[in-house]
Amino acid sequence: MTLNPLRHLDPIGYVMVVAVGFGWAKPVPIDPYNFKKYRLGMFTTAVAGVVVNYIIAFFAYLLYVLVIRFFIVPAAAMPIVYYMYYFLEMTFFLIFAYSLYSVVFNLLPLFPLDGFRVVEALTRQINPVQKFLRNYGQIILIILIVEAFLCKIVANYLPVAINFSVLHYVSWFAENIVGFPITAAWRWILSV
Repeated sequence: MTLNPLRHLDPIGYVMVVAVGFGWAKPVPIDPYNFKKYRLGMFTTAVAGVVVNYIIAFFAYLLYVLVIRFFIVPAAAMPIVYYMYYFLEMTFFLIFAYSLYSVVFNLLPLFPLDGFRVVEALTRQINPVQKFLRNYGQIILIILIVEAFLCKIVANYLPVAINFSVLHYVSWFAENIVGFPITAAWRWILSV
């Protein structure tokens, strides 16, 4: 255990960050033999980060709504006031959105992600699907990230009405389906 960031760099994840703007760090090693109940321990460890991201999204959306409702920009305001409003609005919305993306993305059942740990906790070790996801999960993840990057480039040059990126649909699902309870809850609470 160290706070040295260089010890947490995953070479492939770092190259992906530099090349396509998205990557990952080394998975944190855990010793499953420290758990009294193996499956429950693996499951709770795997979903801990996901739950924290969802809580962050919950409060970030509140701050986003508060900025929109109570940060009043007069028509004759200086540009700095408008830029401050825009900065706060976009910051809280992006924290909300990226936290939701992290929730859904980390639950994909591919090896370096938390979703694989959930699959591992809920299945037996000899499961062929688990073995396949462990062996090829990182390759599938790299393919998905590169495919999203290439789809973004193609969309910039061709007027394509359909987005073929798989991760685009993952992000849509995160914001519109997984994020719906958060947005609905705060709309209801703030309307009371």
